[in-house]
Amino acid sequence: MYTDLKSYQIIISLLKQYGITHCVLSAGSRNVPFVHSIEEDPEFHCYSVVDERSAGYFALGLAQELNEPVVISCTSSTATCNYWPPVAEAFYQGVPIVVLTSDRDPQMLGQWEDQMIDQVGMYDRHVRKSVNLPIINNKDDEVYCERLVNEALLELNHRGTGPVHINVPSKTYNNSFPVKELPTAKKINRIERINSNVEWKEKINKLKSAKKILVTCGQKSFVSDELNIELENFFKNYNSVISLDYMSNLNIKEGINTTVCMDGRYITKKKVQELMPDIIISFGGQIFSSIKEEFQMFKGEFEHWLIQEDGRVVDTYKSITNIFECDAEYFFQKCNMLANEESCNDRKYYQEWKEYVDNIKIPEFPWSHAYAIKEVVEKIPSNSVLHLSINDSIRITNFFKLNPNIKVYANIGTHGIDGCLSSFLGQAAATEKPSYLVIGDLAFFYDMNALRLRHIKSNVHILLINNEGGSEFYFNKIWRNDASDLHTTARHKTKAEQWVKENDFIYLKAVDKESLDKALNIFMNDNNEKPVFLEVFTEMRNDSQVLYDFFDLSRPKDPKSEMIRKSKDFLKATVGQEKVNKIKSLVKK
Repeated sequence: MYTDLKSYQIIISLLKQYGITHCVLSAGSRNVPFVHSIEEDPEFHCYSVVDERSAGYFALGLAQELNEPVVISCTSSTATCNYWPPVAEAFYQGVPIVVLTSDRDPQMLGQWEDQMIDQVGMYDRHVRKSVNLPIINNKDDEVYCERLVNEALLELNHRGTGPVHINVPSKTYNNSFPVKELPTAKKINRIERINSNVEWKEKINKLKSAKKILVTCGQKSFVSDELNIELENFFKNYNSVISLDYMSNLNIKEGINTTVCMDGRYITKKKVQELMPDIIISFGGQIFSSIKEEFQMFKGEFEHWLIQEDGRVVDTYKSITNIFECDAEYFFQKCNMLANEESCNDRKYYQEWKEYVDNIKIPEFPWSHAYAIKEVVEKIPSNSVLHLSINDSIRITNFFKLNPNIKVYANIGTHGIDGCLSSFLGQAAATEKPSYLVIGDLAFFYDMNALRLRHIKSNVHILLINNEGGSEFYFNKIWRNDASDLHTTARHKTKAEQWVKENDFIYLKAVDKESLDKALNIFMNDNNEKPVFLEVFTEMRNDSQVLYDFFDLSRPKDPKSEMIRKSKDFLKATVGQEKVNKIKSLVKK
């Protein structure tokens, strides 16, 4: 019989799956759920050593002679401190030990809770990995706990060996063992280049039989010709769809930009389910598209295979099952090499996506930031550099077709607004290519001192969308009332003109379609003697509405949800957003 504490159920299940069965147990009350669960399980070999310091050294000797990891488990507080000497010894000898420390309710730390000290990360640099498990209240907590335990156990023998630490908090004492059959926690596998062809073939055979494979390509500042070729071949060999956006910098003929079609304002839950893959293969850095959030809603209903050169666990879709510790070129080359000669993409899954994406209609935009960005980015010449500052600049640019061989950057590693201009100027300084920046007003004014840099060349073209504040907060419906314009959207009337001229840029401005067309004759000229700056004036509330109208134009219509949405819009137009918010809060009560 097993404990009903989910965190220990996950630990026990994964210990079994990793083949870790020798446990050195020290007496205590907080680790009773673990101890009683394994002491009668025939798969585990249990040793009783009361003194934790001695238990740690006993486990060290055991692990050395067995040549396999050993678990040590104790209660909370100073019991955990007694593990310090053997843990340090294990670290410097490279002996794999799983240090399980039981803990109390984290909310009670420092509140005179008995037998409680700060145990989080307590062994610091003398373990290869340290994790602090959540108290599990829901499915997301459970997924997170599974991931953390896997992360720890994977590091026992990853590029060397040594101890790892898992801290296990619980709210109360637990002496209940009602579970007859232990649930199977999800094990994450790591496949390295050095793994045998048998292991690689086992995974690739699964790809061959899969009907729906989705490859999601994250941000990459450098893409080799080899990667483009191998991805093209992978698409031909397997039933796959390649999802990308401009920050991936890939040049895949049949790649699909999913920025619009996977946006939560556009796609329905039903459509997400229809497009659900059997396997997602991901590589690269951040993905701007909402494809992450949409598939996270169905976590565990598909497999996620991560290609990660350092072997780190990055559970983007909360469904990770395999990590391939190699570069993307090697992974896709290996898949193509082991594909059968008769292997080919039946393109059924691809057609599902293609038909869906082809429904998107690009309208004739009214005067707005969307119109201005479209007019600029579609005219950027091939072999240029383009930097997109945060959110709207990235989102809107991905609506439109860029010329080939444009290298695209964006600071979406952190999604901060603070250094977009400076980053772009560094990129432009390192090349003679025409270099373009699309930036919003809040991001520009945050980083405006960068215009004083002495390394700015005449290849610089800066498009500033000055729509009087942070339109993203209107777009995401975070705006609530006029106070939001003061504290959230930061509405303003600031202009960049005098500062730009002071720094010896060619300054242009546009307030409507006619003045924009005129300004573009100079702005798009790659033979200007000075860097050029175009300030476009729009209004953020209107800009956000233009985007919503764009999504409405193409969005598949579900009669029920459309009726609800129109009712909300009518109510908002009649009584105002602030009263709508008050009504919502009353309904919740």
